[in-house]
Amino acid sequence: MSRPSDLKTTSANDSAGRQPSAAELAWEKKVLAPTLAKSPERQKEFTTVSSYPIRRLYTEADLADWNPDRDLGFPGEPPYTRGIHATMHRGRLWTMRQFAGFGTAEDTNQRFRYLLAHGQTGLSTAFDLPTLMGYDSDHPLSEGEVGKCGVAISSLADMEVLFDEIPLSDVTTSMTINSPAAVIWAMYLAVAERQGADWKKISGTLQNDILKEYIAQKEYIYPPEPSMRLVIDTFEFGMKNTPKFNVISISGYHIREAGSTAIQELAFTLRDGLEYVEWGLRRGLPLDDFAPQLSFFFNAHNDFFEEIAKYRAARRIWYKAMTERYKAKNPRSSALRFHTQTAGCSLTAQQPMNNVVRTAIQALAGVLGGTQSLHTNSLDEAWALPTEFAATIALRTQQILAHETGVTNTVDPLGGSYFVETLTNEVEQAAWDYIRRIDAMGGMVAAIEKGYPQREIAEASYRYQKAVDAKEKIIVGVNDYLTAEKPIEILQIDETVAHRQAARLGKLRTERSSSEVARRLHALRKASEGNENLMPFIYDAVKAYATLGEICEAMRSVFGAYEEAAIT
Repeated sequence: MSRPSDLKTTSANDSAGRQPSAAELAWEKKVLAPTLAKSPERQKEFTTVSSYPIRRLYTEADLADWNPDRDLGFPGEPPYTRGIHATMHRGRLWTMRQFAGFGTAEDTNQRFRYLLAHGQTGLSTAFDLPTLMGYDSDHPLSEGEVGKCGVAISSLADMEVLFDEIPLSDVTTSMTINSPAAVIWAMYLAVAERQGADWKKISGTLQNDILKEYIAQKEYIYPPEPSMRLVIDTFEFGMKNTPKFNVISISGYHIREAGSTAIQELAFTLRDGLEYVEWGLRRGLPLDDFAPQLSFFFNAHNDFFEEIAKYRAARRIWYKAMTERYKAKNPRSSALRFHTQTAGCSLTAQQPMNNVVRTAIQALAGVLGGTQSLHTNSLDEAWALPTEFAATIALRTQQILAHETGVTNTVDPLGGSYFVETLTNEVEQAAWDYIRRIDAMGGMVAAIEKGYPQREIAEASYRYQKAVDAKEKIIVGVNDYLTAEKPIEILQIDETVAHRQAARLGKLRTERSSSEVARRLHALRKASEGNENLMPFIYDAVKAYATLGEICEAMRSVFGAYEEAAIT
């Protein structure tokens, strides 16, 4: 197989195709050549973290076909290269949304309130592995995992505790949940209703991106077809009932965490987005009614300029695809909104204080790239879930960027940079190459079934690890600059969480109406066999205090469970 288009083998210093000015040629002869003869460069080739080659100097010659009116434009106008709002962070700062969740609902509720009290402006909920896989906390397969990587939520009773004394009408909430997303969202909506919040006014984001689960994270339950049905059910339900809620956060984050390059992250994420659009259109949903509720979620890795170019290219690609392919008329359909999280895969267990520096640089890239909301990872996350101390430093990092650095004072300060504009163009073109390749396969679901994106990511991850092992890529504290270290304090989640959850579930099952639960689960199973939108049936089951596991099992009995074919 030939190398993907985002990993060119030619030297970035090769001037083929460029037409440098007389002044640049004179500089090369009079200044550069004597310098190189006297002191060669540190290495033969310079590349980004993703191994994309970088030229030593970028000039007007690299932008020969570049039209600033067409390719750059102005903030708040197509093609949105410079941002989707006219004033960007001069008008409104990004939402500071720290990812939080551990132990029981009570534990996470306390962390939520702590973060809000310290200046966080939006909630972001991490769920534990059993919840992500659609199992109750007392299921045999949940043993040893309850509350360990996020909060344990098994029923509406848990969700009520999770948001106790947190008015959902006043705070936006992001929920990182995918295969059981419709069930968790129904629980959230039931809590909002109980609090008296108007569904038409509440806002937040449901991750709900099942395609990236098949590609990267592997937390799926059902086969692709019924899984996509559930996603489009939430689109239709949200379009009618919760117009301010983002019904999906199409996620490149986990694709990057699985080892992809920046360009693969961009291409596969946007092609996932186009796949959701196509499935929504097949359902008969009006494009300009549901597309404005689609949002995106990108990684912010260490290579500062590569990440900024990725975000700028993302907005341009989405605008072109939505207007040219699908003829979107509503400007909100073609203006890509995204959340950013700093790169968990870049964090090191060795010298963990270095992670504060990594996170600050990554967060700055997200801000300069025009993000709408941001999560900064904590220094201890290579070891465990964040302590309050580490989470506070991560939040303070965002606040310092917002209020002390001056980077919010002007819109797109890197716009017009020869390097940034050239890299944006090249990243965009390489992403389009991938998108067209997937189009030719019949779309993203077909590509996933062929194992194409999974294989591309595996190969990219392998190449990167080889470069690290060979010290072609230096990770400070890991493969160079080693020092003796002292252990750090970490947050420990013990098995008392599982015991408390089991007790709560036992009490719930004795106090609820078993006949009502059975009736509503039966109705959900029957609806699953047909073509009706399942959200109302899921909501009814949630309100009767059917558990997450019971609801997922009712659908599993109809849809079956997905088993991935081996990728060779």
